[in-house]
Amino acid sequence: MSKLAERWKKWGLVKALVYSVVGAISYPGLVLRNKLTISGMEHLDHLPKRNVLFVSNHQTYFMDVIAFLHVFCALKWGRKNRLGFPWYLLSPYTNVHFVSAEETITRDWITRMYALAGAIPVKRTWVQGGKEIRRGLDPSDTRKIERALDHSWVITFPQGTTKPYAPGRKGTAYIIKKNQPIVIPIVIGGFWRAFKKKGIGVRKPGTLLTIAFKEPLDLDYNDTTEHILDRIMEAIEQSPAYSNAHISPK
Repeated sequence: MSKLAERWKKWGLVKALVYSVVGAISYPGLVLRNKLTISGMEHLDHLPKRNVLFVSNHQTYFMDVIAFLHVFCALKWGRKNRLGFPWYLLSPYTNVHFVSAEETITRDWITRMYALAGAIPVKRTWVQGGKEIRRGLDPSDTRKIERALDHSWVITFPQGTTKPYAPGRKGTAYIIKKNQPIVIPIVIGGFWRAFKKKGIGVRKPGTLLTIAFKEPLDLDYNDTTEHILDRIMEAIEQSPAYSNAHISPK
Protein backbone atom coordinates (compact mmCIF):
# COMPACT_ATOMS: atom_id res chain seq x y z
CA MET A 1 0.00 0.00 0.00
CA SER A 2 1.37 3.43 -0.94
CA LYS A 3 2.03 6.10 1.69
CA LEU A 4 -0.81 8.22 0.26
CA ALA A 5 -3.24 5.29 0.47
CA GLU A 6 -2.15 4.60 4.05
CA ARG A 7 -2.66 8.27 4.93
CA TRP A 8 -6.18 8.28 3.48
CA LYS A 9 -7.01 5.06 5.30
CA LYS A 10 -5.88 6.52 8.64
CA TRP A 11 -7.81 9.74 7.93
CA GLY A 12 -10.91 7.68 7.14
CA LEU A 13 -10.60 5.89 10.46
CA VAL A 14 -10.33 9.23 12.30
CA LYS A 15 -13.42 10.55 10.51
CA ALA A 16 -15.36 7.38 11.32
CA LEU A 17 -14.45 7.72 15.01
CA VAL A 18 -15.55 11.37 15.08
CA TYR A 19 -18.81 10.47 13.32
CA SER A 20 -19.48 7.77 15.90
CA VAL A 21 -18.75 9.98 18.91
CA VAL A 22 -20.54 13.12 17.69
CA GLY A 23 -23.36 11.01 16.28
CA ALA A 24 -23.96 9.23 19.59
CA ILE A 25 -23.98 12.54 21.48
CA SER A 26 -26.28 14.32 19.03
CA TYR A 27 -28.75 11.49 18.29
CA PRO A 28 -30.93 11.96 21.41
CA GLY A 29 -31.43 15.65 20.64
CA LEU A 30 -32.52 14.89 17.10
CA VAL A 31 -34.77 11.89 17.69
CA LEU A 32 -35.62 11.50 21.39
CA ARG A 33 -35.92 15.04 22.70
CA ASN A 34 -37.38 16.40 19.47
CA LYS A 35 -39.40 14.98 16.58
CA LEU A 36 -37.46 14.54 13.33
CA THR A 37 -39.20 14.05 10.01
CA ILE A 38 -37.22 13.34 6.83
CA SER A 39 -38.51 13.38 3.27
CA GLY A 40 -37.02 12.95 -0.18
CA MET A 41 -34.30 10.41 0.61
CA GLU A 42 -35.26 8.67 -2.62
CA HIS A 43 -33.47 11.52 -4.40
CA LEU A 44 -30.22 10.31 -2.83
CA ASP A 45 -30.42 6.84 -4.34
CA HIS A 46 -27.82 5.99 -6.98
CA LEU A 47 -25.91 9.24 -6.58
CA PRO A 48 -22.24 9.03 -7.63
CA LYS A 49 -19.67 9.11 -4.85
CA ARG A 50 -18.13 12.35 -6.12
CA ASN A 51 -19.09 15.75 -7.53
CA VAL A 52 -22.37 16.01 -5.65
CA LEU A 53 -23.15 19.37 -4.03
CA PHE A 54 -25.83 19.70 -1.37
CA VAL A 55 -27.15 23.25 -0.94
CA SER A 56 -29.26 24.13 2.09
CA ASN A 57 -30.67 26.93 4.16
CA HIS A 58 -28.83 27.39 7.44
CA GLN A 59 -30.20 27.67 10.99
CA THR A 60 -27.47 26.62 13.44
CA TYR A 61 -23.69 26.46 13.26
CA PHE A 62 -23.39 22.69 13.71
CA MET A 63 -26.63 20.74 14.11
CA ASP A 64 -27.70 21.28 10.49
CA VAL A 65 -24.59 19.50 9.20
CA ILE A 66 -24.65 16.86 11.92
CA ALA A 67 -28.24 15.98 11.03
CA PHE A 68 -27.30 15.60 7.35
CA LEU A 69 -24.43 13.30 8.27
CA HIS A 70 -26.85 11.15 10.29
CA VAL A 71 -29.10 10.89 7.23
CA PHE A 72 -26.23 9.94 4.90
CA CYS A 73 -25.09 7.25 7.30
CA ALA A 74 -28.64 5.92 7.65
CA LEU A 75 -28.94 5.88 3.86
CA LYS A 76 -25.85 3.67 3.66
CA TRP A 77 -27.66 1.19 5.91
CA GLY A 78 -30.77 1.19 3.70
CA ARG A 79 -32.98 3.47 5.79
CA LYS A 80 -35.65 5.47 3.95
CA ASN A 81 -36.87 8.79 5.36
CA ARG A 82 -35.97 7.80 8.90
CA LEU A 83 -32.93 7.28 11.06
CA GLY A 84 -34.06 4.39 13.23
CA PHE A 85 -31.72 3.10 15.92
CA PRO A 86 -28.22 4.44 15.19
CA TRP A 87 -26.53 1.14 14.38
CA TYR A 88 -25.27 3.01 11.32
CA LEU A 89 -22.71 4.77 13.52
CA LEU A 90 -20.82 1.46 13.67
CA SER A 91 -20.00 1.89 9.97
CA PRO A 92 -20.74 5.49 8.99
CA TYR A 93 -20.67 6.98 5.51
CA THR A 94 -17.74 9.38 5.70
CA ASN A 95 -17.15 10.41 2.08
CA VAL A 96 -18.61 13.85 2.83
CA HIS A 97 -17.19 17.33 3.35
CA PHE A 98 -18.93 20.47 4.53
CA VAL A 99 -18.08 24.13 4.07
CA SER A 100 -17.64 26.09 7.29
CA ALA A 101 -16.40 29.54 8.27
CA GLU A 102 -12.79 29.27 9.41
CA GLU A 103 -13.34 31.31 12.58
CA THR A 104 -16.27 29.07 13.55
CA ILE A 105 -14.66 25.67 13.03
CA THR A 106 -11.36 26.63 14.71
CA ARG A 107 -12.85 28.46 17.71
CA ASP A 108 -12.03 25.86 20.40
CA TRP A 109 -11.13 22.20 20.86
CA ILE A 110 -14.74 21.05 20.46
CA THR A 111 -15.19 22.79 17.12
CA ARG A 112 -11.80 21.49 16.00
CA MET A 113 -13.05 17.98 16.74
CA TYR A 114 -16.11 18.67 14.56
CA ALA A 115 -13.72 19.82 11.84
CA LEU A 116 -12.22 16.33 11.73
CA ALA A 117 -15.55 15.10 10.36
CA GLY A 118 -14.68 16.76 7.05
CA ALA A 119 -14.81 20.53 7.38
CA ILE A 120 -13.63 22.75 4.54
CA PRO A 121 -12.67 25.97 6.37
CA VAL A 122 -13.21 29.13 4.32
CA LYS A 123 -12.48 32.74 5.14
CA ARG A 124 -15.45 34.99 5.67
CA THR A 125 -14.21 37.44 3.07
CA TRP A 126 -17.57 39.19 3.02
CA VAL A 127 -17.31 40.33 6.67
CA GLN A 128 -15.34 43.31 7.90
CA GLY A 129 -15.70 45.06 11.23
CA GLY A 130 -18.75 42.99 12.03
CA LYS A 131 -20.55 44.21 8.93
CA GLU A 132 -21.39 42.12 5.90
CA ILE A 133 -19.75 43.23 2.70
CA ARG A 134 -19.27 41.58 -0.69
CA ARG A 135 -15.82 40.75 -1.99
CA GLY A 136 -14.57 38.42 -4.66
CA LEU A 137 -13.96 34.75 -4.02
CA ASP A 138 -10.80 33.74 -2.24
CA PRO A 139 -9.14 31.49 -4.85
CA SER A 140 -7.62 29.21 -2.22
CA ASP A 141 -11.02 28.55 -0.66
CA THR A 142 -12.50 27.82 -4.06
CA ARG A 143 -9.75 25.30 -4.81
CA LYS A 144 -10.36 23.52 -1.50
CA ILE A 145 -14.03 23.05 -2.32
CA GLU A 146 -13.23 21.91 -5.86
CA ARG A 147 -10.71 19.35 -4.58
CA ALA A 148 -13.33 17.98 -2.18
CA LEU A 149 -15.92 17.74 -4.96
CA ASP A 150 -13.42 15.81 -7.03
CA HIS A 151 -13.66 12.80 -4.71
CA SER A 152 -16.65 13.28 -2.40
CA TRP A 153 -20.00 14.84 -1.57
CA VAL A 154 -19.92 18.45 -0.33
CA ILE A 155 -22.47 20.30 1.81
CA THR A 156 -22.62 24.08 1.53
CA PHE A 157 -24.88 26.86 2.74
CA PRO A 158 -25.14 29.48 -0.02
CA GLN A 159 -26.20 32.24 2.38
CA GLY A 160 -23.17 31.83 4.61
CA THR A 161 -25.23 32.93 7.62
CA THR A 162 -27.98 31.57 9.85
CA LYS A 163 -30.06 34.70 9.22
CA PRO A 164 -33.18 33.61 7.31
CA TYR A 165 -33.78 34.99 3.80
CA ALA A 166 -30.30 36.52 3.63
CA PRO A 167 -29.05 36.86 0.03
CA GLY A 168 -26.99 34.01 -1.40
CA ARG A 169 -23.33 34.23 -2.39
CA LYS A 170 -22.33 34.08 -6.03
CA GLY A 171 -19.37 31.88 -5.09
CA THR A 172 -21.66 28.86 -4.87
CA ALA A 173 -22.96 29.51 -8.39
CA TYR A 174 -19.41 30.02 -9.67
CA ILE A 175 -18.34 26.64 -8.30
CA ILE A 176 -21.38 25.00 -9.88
CA LYS A 177 -20.64 26.54 -13.28
CA LYS A 178 -17.03 25.43 -13.21
CA ASN A 179 -17.38 21.93 -11.75
CA GLN A 180 -20.86 20.98 -13.02
CA PRO A 181 -21.84 18.87 -9.99
CA ILE A 182 -25.16 17.22 -9.31
CA VAL A 183 -26.91 19.80 -7.09
CA ILE A 184 -29.32 18.56 -4.42
CA PRO A 185 -31.34 21.26 -2.59
CA ILE A 186 -32.23 20.73 1.07
CA VAL A 187 -34.79 22.66 3.11
CA ILE A 188 -34.67 22.39 6.90
CA GLY A 189 -36.96 23.72 9.57
CA GLY A 190 -37.17 23.87 13.36
CA PHE A 191 -33.43 23.67 14.06
CA TRP A 192 -33.18 27.33 15.05
CA ARG A 193 -35.87 26.77 17.67
CA ALA A 194 -34.73 23.38 18.98
CA PHE A 195 -30.96 23.85 19.32
CA LYS A 196 -28.49 26.39 20.57
CA LYS A 197 -27.09 28.39 17.70
CA LYS A 198 -23.41 27.69 18.42
CA GLY A 199 -23.50 24.22 19.93
CA ILE A 200 -25.41 20.96 19.91
CA GLY A 201 -27.32 21.46 23.15
CA VAL A 202 -31.12 21.35 23.03
CA ARG A 203 -32.77 24.72 23.62
CA LYS A 204 -36.44 23.79 23.26
CA PRO A 205 -37.34 20.09 23.42
CA GLY A 206 -40.44 18.79 21.66
CA THR A 207 -39.74 20.79 18.48
CA LEU A 208 -40.67 19.43 15.08
CA LEU A 209 -37.50 19.17 12.97
CA THR A 210 -37.85 18.80 9.22
CA ILE A 211 -35.31 17.84 6.57
CA ALA A 212 -36.56 17.77 2.97
CA PHE A 213 -34.27 16.58 0.17
CA LYS A 214 -35.45 17.78 -3.24
CA GLU A 215 -34.72 16.25 -6.61
CA PRO A 216 -31.49 17.34 -8.34
CA LEU A 217 -31.72 20.74 -9.97
CA ASP A 218 -31.91 20.74 -13.75
CA LEU A 219 -29.33 23.44 -14.40
CA ASP A 220 -27.81 24.96 -17.50
CA TYR A 221 -24.15 25.19 -16.52
CA ASN A 222 -23.63 27.81 -19.23
CA ASP A 223 -26.20 30.07 -17.60
CA THR A 224 -25.15 33.21 -15.72
CA THR A 225 -24.03 32.93 -12.09
CA GLU A 226 -26.86 35.31 -11.18
CA HIS A 227 -29.54 33.04 -12.65
CA ILE A 228 -28.00 29.87 -11.21
CA LEU A 229 -27.94 31.53 -7.79
CA ASP A 230 -31.58 32.57 -8.20
CA ARG A 231 -32.49 28.94 -8.96
CA ILE A 232 -30.65 27.76 -5.84
CA MET A 233 -32.27 30.31 -3.54
CA GLU A 234 -35.69 29.42 -4.89
CA ALA A 235 -35.01 25.70 -4.39
CA ILE A 236 -33.94 26.12 -0.75
CA GLU A 237 -36.92 28.44 -0.18
CA GLN A 238 -34.88 31.49 0.73
CA SER A 239 -35.70 33.73 -2.23
CA PRO A 240 -37.36 37.17 -1.77
CA ALA A 241 -40.70 35.61 -2.67
CA TYR A 242 -40.49 33.32 0.36
CA SER A 243 -39.28 36.19 2.55
CA ASN A 244 -42.37 38.22 1.65
CA ALA A 245 -44.67 35.29 2.32
CA HIS A 246 -43.28 34.14 5.66
CA ILE A 247 -42.49 35.69 9.01
CA SER A 248 -38.77 35.32 9.80
CA PRO A 249 -37.91 33.51 13.04
CA LYS A 250 -36.48 35.68 15.78
